[in-house]
Amino acid sequence: MIGTIADLEVGDTGVIEKLCLENIPLKLLEMGCLPGKEVKLIQKAPMKDPLYIKVNGSYLAIRKETAEKITVVLAK
Repeated sequence: MIGTIADLEVGDTGVIEKLCLENIPLKLLEMGCLPGKEVKLIQKAPMKDPLYIKVNGSYLAIRKETAEKITVVLAK
């Protein structure tokens, strides 16, 4: 199934398929949020923004707006 990081449920894992480089903060790219990397949704804030994820061995908090721009394929 293809969706975005924002579509993941807590505990779900996906592989980043593509992202729009113009809309993604450079810091995320530097931390390894790149196509082919596995991303796991750790926690959602009460209002579902921000999202707490694990990618490339790092734990990051990202805004839902940014998460909606990163396409992932759900890992089975």
